[in-house]
Amino acid sequence: MTTIANLQQAFTAGTDQPSALASRQLKLALDPAGEGARVFLALSDEAIRAAATHADERFQPGGAAGPRALEGITISIKDLFDVAGEVTTAGSTVLRSRAPAAADAPAVARLRAAGAVLFGRTNMVEFAFSGVGINPHYGTPRNRWQREDAGGHVPGGSSSGAGVSVADGMCVAALGTDTGGSVRIPAAFNGLVGFKPTAFRVPVNGAVPLSFLHDSVGPLANSVDCCARIDAVLAGEFFNPMPEKPAQQLRLLCPSGTLWNGLDAEVSAACQRAMQKLRDAGVTIVEARCDALEDLFAAGNLPPDKRVMGRLAETFDWHAANIGVDGAGYDPRVWHRIQLGADVTRAEVSQAIAWLRLWKHRMHEALSGFDAMITPTVACVPPPIAPLIADDALFFARNQLILRNTAWVNMMDGCALTLPCHAHGPAPVGLQLIGRHAADHQLLATGRTVEAILRG
Repeated sequence: MTTIANLQQAFTAGTDQPSALASRQLKLALDPAGEGARVFLALSDEAIRAAATHADERFQPGGAAGPRALEGITISIKDLFDVAGEVTTAGSTVLRSRAPAAADAPAVARLRAAGAVLFGRTNMVEFAFSGVGINPHYGTPRNRWQREDAGGHVPGGSSSGAGVSVADGMCVAALGTDTGGSVRIPAAFNGLVGFKPTAFRVPVNGAVPLSFLHDSVGPLANSVDCCARIDAVLAGEFFNPMPEKPAQQLRLLCPSGTLWNGLDAEVSAACQRAMQKLRDAGVTIVEARCDALEDLFAAGNLPPDKRVMGRLAETFDWHAANIGVDGAGYDPRVWHRIQLGADVTRAEVSQAIAWLRLWKHRMHEALSGFDAMITPTVACVPPPIAPLIADDALFFARNQLILRNTAWVNMMDGCALTLPCHAHGPAPVGLQLIGRHAADHQLLATGRTVEAILRG
């Protein structure tokens, strides 16, 4: 498993070099038989090699500067973030005529300042408007699982290229965004770890918004430790190794009801095996109904329900102000969802905000006394691409199911982590840990213990 800690140890020992790593990964990304052409919307061989060579110098013995937190680590950048000198298209064709960004988005700038090698702009769902991962403009990166099947399987969205870039070994980690699961879903579908932080931890300016109410910025990588290291840089913190928390001290809430209903057989079996493994290791898992969650799902939390009226309105307003409102050039499925915000009234927005404030309080009370909540990350395994492209009704039904277990965490402004829990070979399945608002460090420490048990 390629991790930041292992790589930097090899760089320090001289058994590997950032430039050699970048060369290996560029070979994968540029392989015409691989997924690179669908994963990357822009890839600068020259810039990547130059940054990696500079990282080589900082690992030289006796160097005055010395390596930084992410020195030499290749990280792909979702095409939602500004990178100085590059055009940010958000997976769309309607933004291709924009001027190149004058400066890095803060999240990108922090990665660069920490020594990361920025490894291309990754494909995504247009304007981040789906959990499926399909993009009709630039093609859809195929999931690594059963890629030989006709048409392949979806990568998960909206950070679709991000997930495949790491799963295929084209980079060490990826920078994504998560408004309803857009880090966690592609991480789960690609057998990776994905971390959605509490929103305020990482600045979202310099990124094309989906929802200022719910957008958050997080990493996809191969381990909890990798995600914690990247999150510390993104949040402007100094990374401290996560404390070991004995399994016997962990208390997890497993909410019976909707989040465990309608699971694919593979998802149910993998998650149940993982839960039993945790219990056998001494973790306390309390199964109980979460009334606040069930009330949310009983009302229906997807558009055009009033619970998300604020998000729909702000999305429509941003597009109307920055692009126009005729829908020309948009993916019709994306434009359909943007239009849902056209007629939202101020009263409906106010009611949605008030309802959410009260609901958040109920959710945080439900999590009180627990280290985290535990659920499947996604209710299904990655579905085939071709049927979803051909059938709008099937697409929207799958999208709703794929988002069901993740989107509510953003409404609560909590933090969440997905960990792979499937056996080698079968379909990738993610196990989700959810923490309260601002409980990010506690959740990452919990995730480290759970990860060790699942991989042990």
